[in-house]
Amino acid sequence: MSKKPIIVFEGIEGTGKSHHINNVAKFLRKRNIKFVHIREPGGNKNSEKIRKIILDNKSRFNKNTDLLLYLAARSENIKLIIENIGKKIILMDRFTDSTIAYQHYAMGVDIKLIKTINNFLLKNIKVSFTFVNVVNEKNMKKRLAKRKKLNRYDKFDFNFYKKAQNGFLKILKEKPNKYMKIDSNLDIIDNKKKILDKVNSII
Repeated sequence: MSKKPIIVFEGIEGTGKSHHINNVAKFLRKRNIKFVHIREPGGNKNSEKIRKIILDNKSRFNKNTDLLLYLAARSENIKLIIENIGKKIILMDRFTDSTIAYQHYAMGVDIKLIKTINNFLLKNIKVSFTFVNVVNEKNMKKRLAKRKKLNRYDKFDFNFYKKAQNGFLKILKEKPNKYMKIDSNLDIIDNKKKILDKVNSII
């Protein structure tokens, strides 16, 4: 595996993926290992503008518009990824699997359309490893209740998130050697060690 991998953290809301990616960032800083941390949607000036539109509670988009906005934000990130690929470790808070899990499995958008546009945007960009974080309904709701502000994607019915989470698990089964399931209902310290041990083996 590349010494400068692309490592992705996926999962529905409330799974702790952002917490774990921040732990990995701290781990890398302590070792003076160069990395780039990108979130989707977002990641750079233009992508962050699109993020605000997508997640705004007043936004009312149909599923195809949602898809195209997410992909537009990704398109703006491609240059940033290409500039750093092979030079720095790239940590991604969501990436292409989120588009498939949410827009296809949860919203019903044609998966061929999603993959076609993703392939067009990414070309030779390949993810090295993905952590798929999962959560049960009780813990998800408990964690969302603690957030000071909820965006549009924090407010769907749990059945929507269940479909998305099942989508992530289906993707994981396709390439189990490239993915690791992290059960966020379990002890967070144990999960932290599990993730850092894997990251250490990757880099």
